[in-house]
Amino acid sequence: MTLGRGGLSLIILLVFALSSCQTEDKSPQPRFTSNSRGLATTPVQNTSNQHFIEFRSRYALTYGHTYVVFGTEDKDGRMINPEVAGLAPASPDAAPYVIGHFVPVPATTGPTDGDLEEQYRSASWRVLLTDVEYDNVVAFIRKQQATSHLWDASLYNCNAFVGDIARHMGYKTPAIWLRPQQFITQLREMNTESNGLPQDVGASSIAHASPRA
Repeated sequence: MTLGRGGLSLIILLVFALSSCQTEDKSPQPRFTSNSRGLATTPVQNTSNQHFIEFRSRYALTYGHTYVVFGTEDKDGRMINPEVAGLAPASPDAAPYVIGHFVPVPATTGPTDGDLEEQYRSASWRVLLTDVEYDNVVAFIRKQQATSHLWDASLYNCNAFVGDIARHMGYKTPAIWLRPQQFITQLREMNTESNGLPQDVGASSIAHASPRA
């Protein structure tokens, strides 16, 4: 017996839902920083502005959102005019989001509400890049944004979009059906030193909800 696309999507959605229901988001994870080889580094090692990409997740009214932030940071690690790229339903309304769990819906690949607000950040891994590394990954992100027009919760979601960026950089990636906080945490753990990464424990208690997705 063969399954049509609707049946296959339903099965994948059920797997996704079960894996999501078996876990809960934790409190905000520390901010982690490494170089592109996964070796620990700290902002104080930088004497001038440096390029970076940050794999990031945030809380939301549902299971959250995964995306990347990229740009330049100053010597103290503060972002300078950062850009955001991620895959999400193009409309902030709930209907396309729900429909996208069964069939693909039009997508946006830019920022969504709450992406750069610390109170919604659930996990992050910042990778410091050379000029050549940065230009390469930004070119890939631009191409990905130009060609990613649909969001599908079961087949090509925000985790999958970010996973493509990570694989382009040579990293291993976890399953796309994890909750965003889990996805970012496992992505970092799979590609960095097992311990010793610098941490900034920042906010310890926030509301786990965001205006978008």
